Amino acid sequence: MELILANHSSFPRIGDSADLQLLRRTIGQFEKGQKGPADLRAAEDRMVELALQEQAEAGLDLVTDGLIRWYDPISHLAGKLAGARINGLLRFFDTNCYFRQPVIEARLERNGPLVVEEFEFARRKTSRPLKAVLTGPLTLARHSIVGNGAEAGGAVVQKLVEEYAEALALEVRALAAAGAPLIQIEEPVLLRHPEDLPLARKCLETFSARKGAAQLGLAVYFGDPGPVYDRLQALPVDMLVLDFTYSRGLADRVAASCSDKILGLGLVDGRNSKLERPETVAGEVERIARGARAGRIHLTTSSGLEYLPRDRAVLKLKLLTRIKDSLMRNAR
Repeated sequence: MELILANHSSFPRIGDSADLQLLRRTIGQFEKGQKGPADLRAAEDRMVELALQEQAEAGLDLVTDGLIRWYDPISHLAGKLAGARINGLLRFFDTNCYFRQPVIEARLERNGPLVVEEFEFARRKTSRPLKAVLTGPLTLARHSIVGNGAEAGGAVVQKLVEEYAEALALEVRALAAAGAPLIQIEEPVLLRHPEDLPLARKCLETFSARKGAAQLGLAVYFGDPGPVYDRLQALPVDMLVLDFTYSRGLADRVAASCSDKILGLGLVDGRNSKLERPETVAGEVERIARGARAGRIHLTTSSGLEYLPRDRAVLKLKLLTRIKDSLMRNAR
C-alpha cells in the first residue's frame, strides 16, 4: 500500500512575521489606491511560493498552491463567470470565515480561465506533484442567489448547478491539458443536502469525460459522510476525500468497505489547533489500508487549513509525516 501525504486544499495566507504579512499589507494598500494590480499579483506570487516551500519542508508528497489568491471558495470562481456579480459577505458554513455571495443575473458562462493560470504558475515553482482544486457546482449554486434576491432552491438550484457545471467542465479540461495529475472537486454542501447526490453524479460524469489523463477526486467535509458513504462510493470519481472528524465510527465503516477508489483520509482535524497523537491516527490508517483495494491512500487533513493560524497549519502538515513515520515503525 502506497501512502501519499497530501495537502487538502487551502493554506493560511498570512502569518505572524512581517514577511508573512505581505499580502495583507498589499491588499490594504491596493484598496487605498497606493498599490496597483501588478503589486498585488507580485505579493500573491510570493505567498504562493512560501506556501509551496512550507508544504515541501513539511514532507508532503502532493501539494497545492494553497488557494492563496482565493478571497473565498465561492466568489473566486463565480466572480470570473459572465452572468454573475459579487455581493455582500456571508458566513461560510459554521466557520469564522466569510464568502462574497454571487448574484446570478444572466446565464453563467466561462469566457476565460478560472484557476489554470494559477496552477501553471505554482507548477513552475515546485518540484512536487501539484493538485488542482475547484469548488464544485453544487456548493457554488447553494451559495448563490438569483437576481431578484431569492435564494437558490428547487428548479433554480438545478439550473444554476447545470450552468456552473458547464463552466467548470471547461476548466477541468484546461487543467488536465496543463498537466494536473489530480483535480479535486470540493462539495461540502453534499453532506448538508444529500438529496443533491443525483445532480452531483451528472456533474461528475461531465467532468470525468473531460479529465483526460488526470484523476478526478471528490472532497466532502464539514459533516459526517457516513450516512451517504455507499452512495459516494458509487459516484464516477477516482478518489474520495473524507472528513473523519464528525464521526468516531467512520474509520471502522470505511475499513470494512473494501473500497476500490483511492481514499483521502482526513483524519487530522483541519479546524482544530490541537495536535492528534501520531500513534492513534496511524492505527486508523492501518485498519483502513487493510480493507482498501486501490493500492494507494492519501493522508490529509479534514478540510483546508485556512481556518488555523499559519504556525499551527504547518504543525498539522508536519504531523502527517510523523504519522507516516509511526506506520513505518509498526511495519518493521
